[in-house]
Amino acid sequence: METHGILAPETDGEVRAAYEDVGPAAQNVTREVAKAMEFSKEEYGERVTGEVVETARDALFANLLRVHSGTRDEFEEWLDGTDYEVAENGSDDVDHVAWHVVEFEDTVVTASYQNEPAAARGTLRRIVHGKYYRDALRTDD
Repeated sequence: METHGILAPETDGEVRAAYEDVGPAAQNVTREVAKAMEFSKEEYGERVTGEVVETARDALFANLLRVHSGTRDEFEEWLDGTDYEVAENGSDDVDHVAWHVVEFEDTVVTASYQNEPAAARGTLRRIVHGKYYRDALRTDD
């Protein structure tokens, strides 16, 4: 079993705090990319909108989420003794699983894969961000 990523927020409040924490990095990355693309000050003002920075923030947040990956047997062993609901994505007919725990939903979300763990992690992070964390970011305590 392998683990990638550092974010594993346990509450929707921790989700919002982590999302806020990546905001400055998203702004900096966006600014540096625009600089590398040699945007003029005017072009930067026209093209680098709040929506562009928010997209960068979403991508950074999602890509920092902690994801475990391993064989289906390793996943089953890890899952044994937990009370998580399992939200599966992909096929039961492949040998490997990537998973992420959404603590505040008591859910573990999976994405199966055969040969491409990095692709499965990316897919899983997009799924988790879109189905779970995006809603938590819209909800007040």
